[in-house]
Amino acid sequence: MPIQIGIIGDYNASAPTHQATTAALQHAAAQLDLEVDSIWLPTDTLEHDMVQLEEMDGLWCAPGSPYRSMQGALQAIRFAREQGRPFLGTCGGFQHAVIEYARHVLGYQDAAHAETDPYASTLFISALSCSLAGKALQIQIDPASRVAAIYGQAEIVERYYCNFGVNPDYQTTLHNGGLRVVGIDNLQEARIVELPAERHPFFLATLFVPQMQSTAAHPHPLIIAYVRAAAAHHARAVVTQATTAGL
Repeated sequence: MPIQIGIIGDYNASAPTHQATTAALQHAAAQLDLEVDSIWLPTDTLEHDMVQLEEMDGLWCAPGSPYRSMQGALQAIRFAREQGRPFLGTCGGFQHAVIEYARHVLGYQDAAHAETDPYASTLFISALSCSLAGKALQIQIDPASRVAAIYGQAEIVERYYCNFGVNPDYQTTLHNGGLRVVGIDNLQEARIVELPAERHPFFLATLFVPQMQSTAAHPHPLIIAYVRAAAAHHARAVVTQATTAGL
């Protein structure tokens, strides 16, 4: 049975980042000799139908913000975080992973995103001082992080497609609250966040868009690691089902 990856987002066939998201999963699957089915989950359907998430071996919150339903996107991210489901967030997915964590773990119930609520009093996601759309920039990685182990190096260059990021006023609050900032740019601003392995099997989000650099010949290492984590979840689920059936 194929590994099921649910992509949180409102699919647009003309969006290069959406095309790249589906393709990058297949690049990684081929590299790992696995079969992966990617299923786009429209955010508005996630407001009231959470059952579909139970069938997923992993969830990926894709670019495309603002989503049709911010509530739906946040509920799906929360499901992945609380249920230990492998999670990857890129671009808008990174931003909404931060909002979800701020609201439901740190207790900032009014945590907001400047793109959809620019005058909110608690903006965890704010406009960047300079747009990163179309830019490829260097990132320094915490050598003790999961991300460093995946890349095998402490400095990387990745490409962005965004205009919003973590509000610097809340960056330390986020990090000290458990969603660790493990990748920063030359201004010390957050570009990668993760939950440590003792708290989650795989929960990682990047402001950049790794899928845009993935090719069939060279799948992106982050996406390979993510698919491998989803495959591990799938294997555990199969064993659990077999054990339950045997009882």
